[in-house]
Amino acid sequence: MKQLPVHCPSCQNQLEVIELKCQNCETKVSGEYALPMFLQLSNEEQIFVMQFFLNSGSLKDMAKEMGVSYPTMRNKIDDLILKIKNTNDE
Repeated sequence: MKQLPVHCPSCQNQLEVIELKCQNCETKVSGEYALPMFLQLSNEEQIFVMQFFLNSGSLKDMAKEMGVSYPTMRNKIDDLILKIKNTNDE
C-alpha cells in the first residue's frame, strides 16, 4: 500500500492537506489543514509509538523486545515527547 507523502519531494518541507474527497459520493472538502500529529512523525517514530501502544506503555517490555537497556528506551521516549511538544508549539 502506498504511504501518504508528508514531506515535499523538492524541498523536504512539510506538506499540508488541501482537499479531501469521499470515494462514495465524490463530495470534496477543500481548505488548508495541518497533518495530524501522528503523521508529522517520521516512519521510525510512528512504529515506535505503535510498539509503545501495543506494549501497553511498558518501556521495560519494549526495551527487552528491542534488545536495548531501559535507560536507552527512556531516552528515546523523552526525545519523542520533546519533539511532539515542540511541534505543538509551532
